[in-house]
Amino acid sequence: MAMLDSIIWYWPLDTTGGSINFIMLINWTVLILYNYFNAMFVGPGYIPIGWSPENAHESKYLQYCRVCQGFKAPRTHHCRKCNRCVMKMDHHCPWINNCCGHTNHAYFTSFLLLAPLGCSHAAFIFIMTMYTQLYERISFGWSTVKIDMSVVNQVRPLIPFSIPVFAATLFALGLALGTTIAVGMLFVIQMKVIVRNKTSIESWIEEKAKERILHYQTGEEFIFPYDLGTRWLNFKQVFTWTGMPKGDGIVWPVHEKCHQYTLTIEQLKQKADKRVRSQVQYQAVEDYNGACCPISKGLQTFFRTPCTEEPRILLRKGDTILATRGTKWWMYGDKVLTEEQIKAGDRVRGWFPRRCVEKCHYDTAASDDTSEKKVN
Repeated sequence: MAMLDSIIWYWPLDTTGGSINFIMLINWTVLILYNYFNAMFVGPGYIPIGWSPENAHESKYLQYCRVCQGFKAPRTHHCRKCNRCVMKMDHHCPWINNCCGHTNHAYFTSFLLLAPLGCSHAAFIFIMTMYTQLYERISFGWSTVKIDMSVVNQVRPLIPFSIPVFAATLFALGLALGTTIAVGMLFVIQMKVIVRNKTSIESWIEEKAKERILHYQTGEEFIFPYDLGTRWLNFKQVFTWTGMPKGDGIVWPVHEKCHQYTLTIEQLKQKADKRVRSQVQYQAVEDYNGACCPISKGLQTFFRTPCTEEPRILLRKGDTILATRGTKWWMYGDKVLTEEQIKAGDRVRGWFPRRCVEKCHYDTAASDDTSEKKVN
């Protein structure tokens, strides 16, 4: 209602400029909703359940998904929220209650562009409306003209601009500016990965590849396989005139020095390295209920909670965890399960407070054996 009041007050609909302004606002709304609902309902594209490559020997280059009972195609990742393997997964977006991936990446990014533009237009109307009211001026089209106060007193607006309406306009202005800044930043982040033909997940994989090569001094040269060399070529892989991206989501054009499984082979190497590093065990010394921000574990733990959609795991005193990474206040790892749970395909992994665990000492058993020998 505040938006309608502002439009009619600042730029009346019976003027040419007011009509054009109103049509532009309707246009922003239609385009934003069109891309938003397409991003939501078109979806990211899913790998078929039980999928495997046509050449069976190529499966050794791919990861296997126990949930989907099939192999993960290149650029595919399993989403815990969707419970499916998603083609070219970038992230799971709570705004659209779906993943951003191969088939809806263009729609999602267009939404991130159009929303700030529409909000910027609305913010301009709100600002000019309040400016007009505060300085007792009447606006006609693009110009503001001062009029004799005797004439002003005879003019009555179409909708009274009362204090509640002014407050609502101010609140709407804050929302419009906040959306412009927040969503605009997300758009910039998305465009950075698109012009490099990457996803947010693949950027992280590339960084870990460089760290792995530097740490082990293997002498390898990792080239990101899907960067086609120019920003324009990468851009056209996502944005097309038809609205649907190029490719089937399984086979991708790659760099001349790479092949279809360059990235998946690197992922397998990182998984193997992760297993080696995760042999350091931790034992739970405190119970943890799996809360996202547990106040009972200290203020630092509460305020430094990981900003990620990855799960938290419930801990009971005495549980054993294989930690793979962490921060100063939190750790991420796999809980050691029983043989029955392992056979059933169960896996429990996620974040937990660092203060809830202690590092296991492997020399305990050896020292106990030595002391027994001395006693004997």
